[in-house]
Amino acid sequence: MFRLAHISDTHVLSPEGVRWRDLLFNKRITGWANTKLRRGRVHRRRYLEAVLDAASRADHLVVTGDVTNLALESEYREARRLFDRGAGAAEISIVPGNHDLYLPSISREGRFGRHFGPFARSDLPEFGAGVAAGFFPFVRLRGPAAIIGLSSAVPRPPFVAAGYLGHAQLQALSAILEHPEVAARVPVVLVHHPPVDSRNRLLRLRDGLADAAPLRRVLARLSRGLVLFGHLHVRVRCRFGALEVVCASGAALDHPDDLVRAGYNLYELDDRGVVGMEAKVVDEADGSLRRTDIPTRADCV
Repeated sequence: MFRLAHISDTHVLSPEGVRWRDLLFNKRITGWANTKLRRGRVHRRRYLEAVLDAASRADHLVVTGDVTNLALESEYREARRLFDRGAGAAEISIVPGNHDLYLPSISREGRFGRHFGPFARSDLPEFGAGVAAGFFPFVRLRGPAAIIGLSSAVPRPPFVAAGYLGHAQLQALSAILEHPEVAARVPVVLVHHPPVDSRNRLLRLRDGLADAAPLRRVLARLSRGLVLFGHLHVRVRCRFGALEVVCASGAALDHPDDLVRAGYNLYELDDRGVVGMEAKVVDEADGSLRRTDIPTRADCV
């Protein structure tokens, strides 16, 4: 039995604080205001450390983006330190979220790859380099699972958080799914933005996945597998054809609702596919993690 832990939206804050020159005249000012007004009060570092410690007991840990809060160099360093320390017992695969590529300059300098490149290294040399998004998609072959990482993170104007995969990634994903090493395993597709989204058009345009429909067309051929995402800060699952589509909530969130509260999802896989699924959430009383179900909905919002 292969045990796969899934966390998302850690939104690691800079331990050094934020300099005003990092905020002025760019999108970060809106993110900083959000942190001060809301996110700083509900994201708990001690919860994240407890979640990482527990999730590291799985065979593999996947992270579906928004690792950092403002894509600051200091946040990247702190997130890498936390992963190296708190999840050192488990191998990790990470894809970026919109907060990790907050500005065009972050993408141009390759900040995500410089800090998290080892967590996105492909086992198939023909994939994982040279496509439009950098080294995405990547493929990691682990036991019965073929873990496929996509990047939907693109810099956007203020107040817009929508994602986009692009033709090159979707074309590469299609080829990956036909590879014999992948076809023999259970595909586990990682993406930050929701691949299934029934919200109104305005919300989808503002913070959905722009090419979710083309992604679903590529995935529709699969007879088994998992599609894992984050971004929505709620723990929920749904079905798309033969696939389980599952969202993880924020891994550090302090919230009274178990669907939102800090924790991680845990999946059990064998050669047949997904044979078990549950969530572990932080107990406010003593900081331990307790089991809860992941509810099924007709959609993933």
